[in-house]
Amino acid sequence: MTCILQLGPLSERFNRTLAAEHEVLPIWQADAEALLAEHAQRIEVVVTSARFGCSAALIERLPRLRAICSFGVGYDSIDVAAARACGIPVSNTPDVLNDCVADLAFGLLIDCARQMSRADRFVRDGNWGRAQLPLGHRVSGKRLGILGLGRIGAAIARRSSGFEMQVRYHNRRPLAGCDYAYEASLHELARWSDFLVVACPGGENTRNLVDRSVMDALGSQGVLINVSRGSVIDEPALVSALQEGRLGGAGLDVYVHEPQVPPALLEMPNVVLLPHIGSATEETRLAMEELLFDNLRSFLERGEMLTAV
Repeated sequence: MTCILQLGPLSERFNRTLAAEHEVLPIWQADAEALLAEHAQRIEVVVTSARFGCSAALIERLPRLRAICSFGVGYDSIDVAAARACGIPVSNTPDVLNDCVADLAFGLLIDCARQMSRADRFVRDGNWGRAQLPLGHRVSGKRLGILGLGRIGAAIARRSSGFEMQVRYHNRRPLAGCDYAYEASLHELARWSDFLVVACPGGENTRNLVDRSVMDALGSQGVLINVSRGSVIDEPALVSALQEGRLGGAGLDVYVHEPQVPPALLEMPNVVLLPHIGSATEETRLAMEELLFDNLRSFLERGEMLTAV
């Protein structure tokens, strides 16, 4: 049996299946240092997720490591460069979560515009008939800017057609044959947009890409949606922009220091906060687990990852 170091728990179904097929060392259930001291020389595969990642220091401690299989599309928490330097392939689980993340992005967009979560609290608090809920904004016919027109960004753009929205996007470079208008400047995209959806990868190349100047360009009526990584947005600048009324609202599924959320955001009625649930449906999580297993089995049988990063 292959000796696998699992860096964090996934579903009970996944954990059970993995343990039935391999020798699994669940690091969160043990003294990590003691476990590595005893077993580092035998570990051949690391199973992890976008949440738990895999550091260069850990890779260095595992001399027989052959592969890293990750649950999730993002891999900014994995030191891919260190893995490649050692000839260790890394896989993720792309595509199977595109629709669910895009659905959630549009749900956040509609919620922010029509104040659905705020209206729900209004009713539950007994205010209906005693106070006036502020008017929301339409979604149909508005301008949608997308930062990162990859697989998920494209799925978000397709959903906008049902709302007859205009769409523009910003990438590092324009996409050949794309039906949507390309904006070379993120600031100009924000200035044009009613809603700006962040769907680009995380990591150092995009850290704080959405800063104060971008939020000011989006403006006091604009809404910022983030289903990417918390690191893409300058979080203190976001709090300030919302507090000072320079930004109209925000819908967030991701944060810089998860599960910590800036306390100021919790008090803002024009902000919708979700606990990183972009892929959190039974169907999608099962598909992600199956793809991780497919990657693992393919590597062990043929030495090839199906979805190597």
